[in-house]
Amino acid sequence: MKKLAACLAVAAIAATACGEGSGNGSDDRTVKVVHLDFGGGDPTADWLQRAKKQYEKENPGKTVKLQPITGGVEDYYGQVARMQQSPSTAPDVVLEDSSTIEADAQAGHLLPLDDRLKQWKDWDRFEDAAKTATRAQDGKTYGVLMASDVRALWYNKKLLKDAGVTIPWKPESWGEVLDAARAVKDKGAADVVPLNIYASKAAGEGTSMQGFEMLLYGTGDTLYDEQAKKWVPKSKGFDDALAFYDTVFSEQLGPSPQQALSGELPNTVNEKMLPEGGLAIALDGSWLPRAWEGDGWPEWQDTMGIAPMPTQDGQEPGATSMSGGFSLAIGKKSGNPDGGWDFLTTALDKANTAWVNTRGNLTTVREDVAASAGYAERNASVAPLTELLKVTHFRPALPDYPKVSAEIQAAVESVATGQSEPDEAAETYRKNVTAIVGADQVK
Repeated sequence: MKKLAACLAVAAIAATACGEGSGNGSDDRTVKVVHLDFGGGDPTADWLQRAKKQYEKENPGKTVKLQPITGGVEDYYGQVARMQQSPSTAPDVVLEDSSTIEADAQAGHLLPLDDRLKQWKDWDRFEDAAKTATRAQDGKTYGVLMASDVRALWYNKKLLKDAGVTIPWKPESWGEVLDAARAVKDKGAADVVPLNIYASKAAGEGTSMQGFEMLLYGTGDTLYDEQAKKWVPKSKGFDDALAFYDTVFSEQLGPSPQQALSGELPNTVNEKMLPEGGLAIALDGSWLPRAWEGDGWPEWQDTMGIAPMPTQDGQEPGATSMSGGFSLAIGKKSGNPDGGWDFLTTALDKANTAWVNTRGNLTTVREDVAASAGYAERNASVAPLTELLKVTHFRPALPDYPKVSAEIQAAVESVATGQSEPDEAAETYRKNVTAIVGADQVK
């Protein structure tokens, strides 16, 4: 019943948005902004409302019409895709996941921003990694990131210290990560999981991005060759990443099979295992402290440490990370692209970016915000996590990526559960990915 009510609510909001667009169309005095309403205290809606007030104050007689869409991410993508079909309903500005930039650019839904970006002095303040995140294969840029996220090793200082690991912990290779987990296991605390790395289809992108890709991109190999514009379904790095999983689960350094296969594991890690001292090391995202701040877990800054995930053997640049993030983009069929651009630059100026990044405990992609008073002082995790943007990678933002990601999850789960040896899982992945993207699209 609740699911039905939620679906009806999404449909009602979408119908309202489309009704407003088809009735009023677009003009140069109105900017239509479509965004996902994340709920749960997420500051995105308040940030856009703040930018709306500023824009309208600076542009008398002009109006920003915010059109939130509630529901899941997939619901949002579907609603926005339908709105993009007609100039009467197309948004001027859309909140766009960096992972969907390529597909939406190919579909003709987004306006290239390069000429405008050349004239925007703030663009020089953005990290290079943030610029590449919204650049499509045609070499054009279709969005501007509002923030990003990174992944790293979160560790319980006391549990590692009790196991004889030097604190602060700074592993320089995969071997040192595994050695620390083995030390915790040897300590003999039956109620402590030494290391969590997501390893199931149920964990979805947590397995692909927080887990496997954090390993793969630390080997020097990749999922997709940007220069050749082809997928790389077979590589030594891929094999070695699966071998790492095999070591973790064959040596019982990770969660139990029942825990590992549960779709609730990410919430359990964040809300129970780490706060209660039941997990020594977690390969996880920069967003974890959102659940701990305030009354959630006041002691976390004294309990937890952060270490970059090292490259496989400590090779340059020494550490690696994976990132994603939402951006603002302009609809290709926008009736007011100039107004959309003015709103975009208002929402993503230094002050508004600092506001949403600080309120949302987000990793900023603006160098001037990272250096500003108040940003790094939020909590102990901010500075080290922001530094990881210098070594981070973004998933291939290609239409076939979700299918490739599902194959990664299947390969990892088969190894973690002992159903396949790493070489068998790698070969199955190679065959399946080749079938998905086409033999002419692989190296």
